[in-house]
Amino acid sequence: MPRKKPAAPDKKEKSNGGYQADSIQVLKGLEAVRRRPAMYIGSVSARGLHHLVYEVVDNSVDEALAGYCTEISVTIHADNAITVIDNGRGIPVDLHKTEKKPGVEVALTVLHAGGKFDKSSYKVSGGLHGVGVSVVNALSEKLEVWVDRDGKRHHMAFERGDTVKKLEVVGKAKGTGTTVWFKPDTSIFTETRFDYATIANRLRELAFLNKALTIVLKDERKGSTKEETFYYKGGLSEFVKWIVGNRRALHAKAITFEASREDVEVEGAVQYDDQYSENTFTFVNNINTHEGGTHLTGFKSALTRTINEWAKQDGALKKEEFTLSGDDVREGLNCVLSIKVKNPQFEGQTKTKLGNSEVEGIVKTVVNEALGAFFDKNPSVARSIIAKALSAARAREAARKARELVRKKSGLDAGILPGKLADCSLTDPKLCEIYLVEGDSAGGSAKMGRDRSYQAILPLRGKILNVQKARIDKILSNEEIRTMITAIGTGVGEDFKVEEARYHKIIIMTDADVDGAHIRTLLLTFFYKEMKQLIDVGYIYIAQPPLYRVSKGKEEFYAYDEKERDTYVKRLTNGAETKSSVNVSRYKGLGEMNPDQLRDTTMDPAKRTLLKVTMEDALEASQLFETLMGDEVEPRRRFIEENAKFVKNLDV
Repeated sequence: MPRKKPAAPDKKEKSNGGYQADSIQVLKGLEAVRRRPAMYIGSVSARGLHHLVYEVVDNSVDEALAGYCTEISVTIHADNAITVIDNGRGIPVDLHKTEKKPGVEVALTVLHAGGKFDKSSYKVSGGLHGVGVSVVNALSEKLEVWVDRDGKRHHMAFERGDTVKKLEVVGKAKGTGTTVWFKPDTSIFTETRFDYATIANRLRELAFLNKALTIVLKDERKGSTKEETFYYKGGLSEFVKWIVGNRRALHAKAITFEASREDVEVEGAVQYDDQYSENTFTFVNNINTHEGGTHLTGFKSALTRTINEWAKQDGALKKEEFTLSGDDVREGLNCVLSIKVKNPQFEGQTKTKLGNSEVEGIVKTVVNEALGAFFDKNPSVARSIIAKALSAARAREAARKARELVRKKSGLDAGILPGKLADCSLTDPKLCEIYLVEGDSAGGSAKMGRDRSYQAILPLRGKILNVQKARIDKILSNEEIRTMITAIGTGVGEDFKVEEARYHKIIIMTDADVDGAHIRTLLLTFFYKEMKQLIDVGYIYIAQPPLYRVSKGKEEFYAYDEKERDTYVKRLTNGAETKSSVNVSRYKGLGEMNPDQLRDTTMDPAKRTLLKVTMEDALEASQLFETLMGDEVEPRRRFIEENAKFVKNLDV
């Protein structure tokens, strides 16, 4: 039989591009994590770095949720390593049946391994959304673990995810618990210094959510040594009191509720203040669900229904056809809602939106019963809340008329844009950007320096209204705000639609002085309170104009801080001590730059620096805006005193 002629190798290579079985890489163990770390922890910047701490702490908190842990300590060491200690049961050290390794080694070296998948070990778990402590091991230069169980202390050591010291007994143990020490891999992370405040905010949150759990945070780094203990016996009632802060509460004690229905635990605290904003924070198994979900829908529905029913029974709503809306009853509301559920189903853009349909009805029932009972026992509190909601309803009607006025005056329905807006010629929002510029002078320079095809300019006169202290009807009566809303195109309040945004880059460009900083803060307050979704989708930016111009003859440089200024001065003088031939000018305002300079330094995408406004922690952002822009003077004075040392170039 004649032999078949084999296909020529070069033809095979040509037909499939050399894609053979050998081309398929098999990443063993934790190699996949090291190759693509952002897939597992979100980023390799500060956010991902701090995620490592949260993963380890989550394991300890799960022990607390299961009823076995009462104390957790987190230490930032002088070399930027982290130690997390808990007094839980300790990670199992016996041999795993299928992996043939000690349980602690499996947990630290195998992806998606852990007791949280076994409902007999953990009834509920906050770590289900995470990636496990094995990822922390993979992304650490070194990691060591000590486990106290059965009267013995066990120890293991790892390097970049690989076991370098097998499990061994190193002494006796008085109690039980787990100690994890790790040092992040500096070859992977772009940011390697832990921020104390960032970790403290998360640990404080966890202590509030798990009442009677003690969490200690220590910082051993030179120049920043400190220690804080977070312990809240009252749990969510203390949490909501902390959120209210210095604002005047309508009722002295928070309205609290706690119940269990169909294996879903519902806990919450509600307290109203005399302001206009709503601050509602929801959690599922200790995870901050900032996109909301079915639990939030159930709470809102119950709150609106209960207040309306009680108001009708009490005679506050005399007209049967008149009802208070959800926005009315949530004005001045401060609320923390925390639920525990066995199998949470997360969805949404950042996987922090609860999708379990059964939870909505459960939360609705619990809140209806709890609020109704509280109002019956505390009618004076109920009446003060209803009076505030009625005031909000009247303002809502005024706001509706104001919105109609905005549309009418601006011609928005007819597609007419503000006359002071110098719009761009392109119409694709993804390609377009708008500069909100302080003052007509700077606006004129920006208009001449821009690229007309994709850059729009909107000059703003003076300081806009502080929306932290105003209702929507007053906000919409402010001409500069109305102009901004019209130009951006999304509408505001009930009319807001993020998909209608005419620009996907909204850039705040103000002077580098005190007034400029104030205007920038007022604009950020407006976007946070009334157009928060623009921040969530990443459309808000801050321009960074230079502070100095350093020139000598025909050579010139722009500096954004003193260090850069001094570097350019040295360069132009070749290090000589005499600097008389070098001209250093300090820019106080954008209007001092001619159009070419403004374009080259602040508007040209190839040369400019933009800061993207993000919101990692909504709770922290809310507190900061209240401190800076609220009615109370004392917290603002304290904030200025504590942070004055960090200020540079204060209107010099």
